[in-house]
Amino acid sequence: MLAVASGFLFGCGESAPPYQFSGVFTYFRLDEKLAEPFGIAVHDGRVYYSDGHAGEVVGFLPGDAGLLVRFKGLDTPSGIAINKDGVVYVADSGSNSIKRIEAKGDVSVVAGVEDKRGFADGDSSSALFSGPTGLALADDGRLFVADTYNDRIRVIEGGKVRTLAGGSRGFADGNATAAMFDTPLGIAVWGEKLLVADAGNRRVRVVEPDGMVWTLAGDGGNEFRDAIPAFASLVRPTTVTVDERGVIFIADGNAIRAIGLRALPFLETIAGERRGSANGTPRLAQFNRPSGLAFLGSTLLIADSDNGVIRSLHGTSPGTETSGIIKPEPEPIKADEFRALAPARWPYDPPLAKRDIAGTLGEIRGSLKDDNSRVRFHNGLDIAGGYGETAFFVRDEKVLDPFAADNFGTLRELLRMPTMGYIHIRLGRDAMNATWDDPRFLFEFNAFRIPVSVRVPRGAAFKAGEEIGTLNAMNHVHLITGRSGLEMNALAALDLPGVSDSVVPVIEKVTLFDESWNEIETNDGSGRIKLTGKTRVIVRAYDRMDGNSERRRLGVYKLGYAILKQTAEAGNASNWSITFDENPPNDAVRFVYAKDSHSGSTGET
Repeated sequence: MLAVASGFLFGCGESAPPYQFSGVFTYFRLDEKLAEPFGIAVHDGRVYYSDGHAGEVVGFLPGDAGLLVRFKGLDTPSGIAINKDGVVYVADSGSNSIKRIEAKGDVSVVAGVEDKRGFADGDSSSALFSGPTGLALADDGRLFVADTYNDRIRVIEGGKVRTLAGGSRGFADGNATAAMFDTPLGIAVWGEKLLVADAGNRRVRVVEPDGMVWTLAGDGGNEFRDAIPAFASLVRPTTVTVDERGVIFIADGNAIRAIGLRALPFLETIAGERRGSANGTPRLAQFNRPSGLAFLGSTLLIADSDNGVIRSLHGTSPGTETSGIIKPEPEPIKADEFRALAPARWPYDPPLAKRDIAGTLGEIRGSLKDDNSRVRFHNGLDIAGGYGETAFFVRDEKVLDPFAADNFGTLRELLRMPTMGYIHIRLGRDAMNATWDDPRFLFEFNAFRIPVSVRVPRGAAFKAGEEIGTLNAMNHVHLITGRSGLEMNALAALDLPGVSDSVVPVIEKVTLFDESWNEIETNDGSGRIKLTGKTRVIVRAYDRMDGNSERRRLGVYKLGYAILKQTAEAGNASNWSITFDENPPNDAVRFVYAKDSHSGSTGET
């Protein structure tokens, strides 16, 4: 391993380009508000990206919206690669196949049996894949595939498919099928080798031509840490690309990172880290599940999947030769637009029977004692149910995030669909933890046939009313509405049958403090309070929904104050300072809630 690392140091030392990243910009905005750019590639000056939501590959010439081309007929396209003749190859995750798109738009299957999941090497027409995601094309025409849910790296050549590396899920370096991957996603050609974004293992791996696998970067830890590659920590590497001088760029979590920018090998963060949507200086920019990387000149293009845009990270000052088509940030879908997309139902049967609301968006979670308190906003709608009760999908959707299922076996087990999230559910299992016979839930078992993990693959489609799982000991579905990072108040975004709210909120107490948190007392004998500076208005309040029991004390949706003239013109000067129509960032908890605010089992917030 030391010899390999030394070779990397010698090969990527003084030849590394002196990048000066000037900023992150919105390069291209997708028209559809639920679009999901995933894979991205550049050929002959044209940019191509895959849209997993729309099931198409789109190509455009920078700066000319009139030359937009669309290739439809795909299921859930992911990684793309383009040969010298302009033929586009696509890992179509949803159909478990590798497809080819000719210049005229004709689509054909290169390898795999369409809509059949499994594992089999052999003739391309009978080989089987499981949610293939990453593609890389060698100069000699060999096509490498990250066969994501088979945890293997496959190669297509001469009409045959064979496994180059990987045999079962896990982590192990070694030769060919003795090596192990965990949900490999993006791959890239690196000289004669392959680079693999081994997402589940939080590492970047290298596959040699003979199938030998070794780890280039990542220690497998959960931290986000820059360091020499072997001691750096990655969060969830999703894709990787290499520039013409051998510098490696990685989309990792919500950050863009690189190896090879210095004389010594070092993994460093060059843009982003926190989830969000923001342009600007590279370190202050924010991304939301970036999934594809490609170079256009010295500009790194980034498929910012959950933000629905392609961003650009400029290695030099941006010029007209690399300008995008549409630069303004997209407007996120609004609650009324979302509500109109599909009818709503409750996540239980019968689907129209009203259930108790046990928690609303914006309530505090945790206890705010001091600056070190771990507190957050509640980002969904808690709908009460019974232990072991079956939960159902509320709307039609297909999985787009390759890691949509998370927190297996915990009270926060969840499935995150593109615009809906379901938490506190045993996915694909009954109350006794027995697995359902549903091929969309990919379970892994221990030696005693007890499930130890589940993956719900990219492209798996579900209909409203289909079973998702059963309630765990939290006894409710935590329902999230809106794209990741852009959550909306579900009471506004979903027209849930029978829901109404005519109960007036209860304001138990109002207290005034000055800027330094000193309580303001009455001071003139009249009972009036004289305000002379900045004032904090602290309100103890709760709300209720129609039909809920009295103990269901919920957070308020909207809170404000009015400064009244002596004539008490009530309502003419209302200042609505807090409105929970969208989920705010958790950093804002301390600006919304006062010290000692908390939530607990009593229902009090």
